Amino acid sequence: MKKGWQTKKLGDICAFLNRGMSPVYLDKGGVRVLNQKCIRDHEVNYEPSRRHDSKAKKVAEERIIRLGDVLVNSTGTGTLGRVAQVRDEPDEVTTVDSHVTIVRPKPGLFHLDFFGYMLIVIEEAIKEAGEGCGGQTELARSVLADRFSVSYPTPLPEQQRIVGILDAAFEGLATAKANAEKNLLNARALFDSHLQAVFSQRSLNGAEGRGKGWVEKPFSELCDIKHGFAFKGEFFTKQGRYVVLTPGNYYEAGGYRDRGEKQKYYAGEIPPDYIMKEGDMLVAMTEQAAGLLGSPLLVPESDKFLHNQRLGLVTQKPDVPWTNEFFFHVFNTQAGLCRLRSAAAHP
Repeated sequence: MKKGWQTKKLGDICAFLNRGMSPVYLDKGGVRVLNQKCIRDHEVNYEPSRRHDSKAKKVAEERIIRLGDVLVNSTGTGTLGRVAQVRDEPDEVTTVDSHVTIVRPKPGLFHLDFFGYMLIVIEEAIKEAGEGCGGQTELARSVLADRFSVSYPTPLPEQQRIVGILDAAFEGLATAKANAEKNLLNARALFDSHLQAVFSQRSLNGAEGRGKGWVEKPFSELCDIKHGFAFKGEFFTKQGRYVVLTPGNYYEAGGYRDRGEKQKYYAGEIPPDYIMKEGDMLVAMTEQAAGLLGSPLLVPESDKFLHNQRLGLVTQKPDVPWTNEFFFHVFNTQAGLCRLRSAAAHP
């Protein structure tokens, strides 16, 4: 350990470490209540907050959040362990619900922003410490207080110096992320322009869109769409050989994405017809997330992915010239997606 640093259990350095309250919700007025949705990317977002009727149930003083408090999501698969610090004084009385833990340092031990960074360091370990089953992960207060240790320099000026370095690094990361997202949007817009030009009669940069020999036909004359299998939730697992594909595996612009910790696997009996082959094309048959309905996906690997009931397997009609790679782009055009979504809205 570095000279001047010490290691302590989290519970030993906190003045308060406990879950929030079970609110009595109101539409208006009352006390602002933060929930799991408010804690993301190490920041507190007040927009998804709700309101509590403080007349029906008083908010204990220690559960009113303060400057420097660290909020830790303490329930929920995929949300547990997220850490965010209150780095600005709340503009009104605010508490948290029972799915969030308030971690408040003892006075005088820490530069407050250093305390926040110190808990970000152990965020991944917190995520792995959840206990529970049935898809609802829980983090007990005692686990958070007793299982986790943190290391810190005792001189406050040294903590402040470290905070300055980390603030500058995070600001640089935020700028780089914003630039990367802007570049990605620009690249996507350019690709969309080329895609629409190829499948339309307009030109792009002086090049003609469609060449000779193009025909227009409804999808119903070109292909069939088969619904998938209703896999039973009791056999879903977090690991396994077979991935259950859902609309959550789709990018809005089409294509497969791994859902990481949210990925579903299957350990039950599987009808062979619903085990996909590389290159099979599936379209999202339900919305699940905005912009996904009708989006196409080409299966990236054989004998690994399962055809779920919320997806449609696209197969060509007899004697129709067809390649899945080509029709992936046909389905992904604005005109194609518009027709698919219109048909879904008006069956």
